[in-house]
Amino acid sequence: MTDRHPLASLVVPAGLVLAAALSRLIPHPPNFSPVEASALFAGTYLLDRRAAVLVPILAMLLSDFVLGFHALVPVTYACMALMALAGRWLAGQASVGRIAALGFASATFFFLVSNFFVWLTQGMYPMSFAGLVLCYVEALPFFQNEVAGVALYASLLFGGYELLGRAIPGLRRSAAA
Repeated sequence: MTDRHPLASLVVPAGLVLAAALSRLIPHPPNFSPVEASALFAGTYLLDRRAAVLVPILAMLLSDFVLGFHALVPVTYACMALMALAGRWLAGQASVGRIAALGFASATFFFLVSNFFVWLTQGMYPMSFAGLVLCYVEALPFFQNEVAGVALYASLLFGGYELLGRAIPGLRRSAAA
């Protein structure tokens, strides 16, 4: 039995979508966003895999209606969906070390994939190995912000949920339940 609660099937996804979408609309450094951490959290705690995948997709979609859509939307959304699925790895065994490792791996995955597609499709860099390297090098400040955002928001989400679970009996199922 997992430590996920049935209440999470509606309240948590709705809250995560709303919070992540709204947070993308307030001023913040580029790539410093809660969406990746929300995807990992949703994948970890939501019973329904589809709901877990929809959390980051809907958050991105809602906020992109305001911010604007871009050519790499399919790549970005696919990465977020895969991060939600990766969050399932933490189900029933979330720990600070595992959350940090998966958060860093997710940020790295997104950095590598999204910048590869920037290089491949945007015409900003020469279509050579040197151009690809240049693309990654120039994106390092965004990666730094992304890692910091995942660290902060994962700490808030996972840590907050843990504290809330201690304060509200029955919110988290025990492994023996």
